Amino acid sequence: MMKRYWVLGLGGLSLCMALPAAAIDRGDPVRGQELSAACIACHGEDGNSPDPQYPKLAGQHADYMARMLRRYRDTDIQNPIMNGMASGLSDADIWDLAAYYAEQEGPLHTPPRRR
Repeated sequence: MMKRYWVLGLGGLSLCMALPAAAIDRGDPVRGQELSAACIACHGEDGNSPDPQYPKLAGQHADYMARMLRRYRDTDIQNPIMNGMASGLSDADIWDLAAYYAEQEGPLHTPPRRR
């Protein structure tokens, strides 16, 4: 019985190690900044919208941003403006935007811990 768990564990580890690098990539913030030009009108130049009707994107966690952008793109969340803006984004575009906004200073920004 114990041997079976070891075999299953090693098999699972092998699958994780075999993932392509693109699946692990969490986006390019430099490219994300370029893509963010389409977001500036509503969300502000660095994701800190001065208008309270638009969410602040600066400092949001990248995983959250990516999940929300995918949901807008896939119309899981109905919002005509955001559905249209996100409709042409690839998964790589979404991760790039998420990486860019996660690095911006904002009310949600948590500075990295110093050791």
